[in-house]
This record gives sequence, C-alpha cells and structure tokens, in this order.
Amino acid sequence: MPDIWEGWRFASAWGSRDLLDVTLVRPELVAEISADTAVDRGGVFRHPVRFKRLRLDLSVEEVPLFTPGPSAATG
Repeated sequence: MPDIWEGWRFASAWGSRDLLDVTLVRPELVAEISADTAVDRGGVFRHPVRFKRLRLDLSVEEVPLFTPGPSAATG
C-alpha cells in the first residue's frame, strides 16, 4: 500500500510557516479527532487537528481506511 502521507508538509501553528517532521507509526490505539480540510493558497492546512478522546471501545481493525472525498469546488 503506498504511503498517502509521503511528501506532505505540516505547519506547526496558525500563522506559522515552521514545518513539522512527519513520523509514521504503527497504530495501536484509536483516537477521535476534530479536523478541517481547508488549505491556504500555499497548500498548508489552515486549521489544526484537535484531539478529542481515546476510543477504547474500538480496535484499530474496526476503523475504516481513509479515502479522499470529493474535491472542493474551485473558481
């Protein structure tokens, strides 16, 4: 399976251009997050991902794989 995160760049905070290193890990726990897919003109995500809670009621195998949704309208 190709690594879907390879080549992505992440800013450390709103208004910052400091880049974070991506560290790929093997999932062992399931976490619920709040995320937005808005990106700025430079291709950087505009809003941070926020941790909500651990989902101890789910195993890693029960979580569906990420699939990109429809592209946002441009124009």
